[in-house]
Amino acid sequence: MLSIQLFAWKDPGMAERPLCDFAIRSAGPADVPVILSLIRDLAEYERLSHEVEATEDVLRRNLFGERPYAEALIGQLREEPVAFAVYFHNFSTFLGRPGLYLEDLYVKPAARGLGIGRAILRRLASIAVERDCGRLEWSVLDWNTPALEFYKSLGAIPMTDWTIHRVTGDALRSLALSPS
Repeated sequence: MLSIQLFAWKDPGMAERPLCDFAIRSAGPADVPVILSLIRDLAEYERLSHEVEATEDVLRRNLFGERPYAEALIGQLREEPVAFAVYFHNFSTFLGRPGLYLEDLYVKPAARGLGIGRAILRRLASIAVERDCGRLEWSVLDWNTPALEFYKSLGAIPMTDWTIHRVTGDALRSLALSPS
């Protein structure tokens, strides 16, 4: 577990106050119910609750099973989970190196503004550097102004020349079954 010193926002005329008992740790199988709960909170915030199909069994198998497809971090404030990040490796053919892709980062509203999101991104950047990744990247909904401004403050650059394409559900099955 990685303990991190965070500071509450400065009040006018007052010094920064340390925010104690915050830690970031790698998630384990016992965290699956917490992860699913935070996924549902994120989906509600993003107005996408109707798209959540994940179950505890599916998450347990795909995050902690025989072949894990992603990893997760849990941010805890006074031992209560208040944030999570799910990430996985991708690969850049141009760099010839892996990258780290942040699928989701979510901080509960009551814990926002304390530096938790920044601390989790700093941890992800450290993981990327430790693993010799060429980049850390993620997608942001275009209407999520607070997130866009936050990421910009970290030096993140929007990739305006690229458009994400996705094939899911029936279209995915149809493509898989189509003749060559």
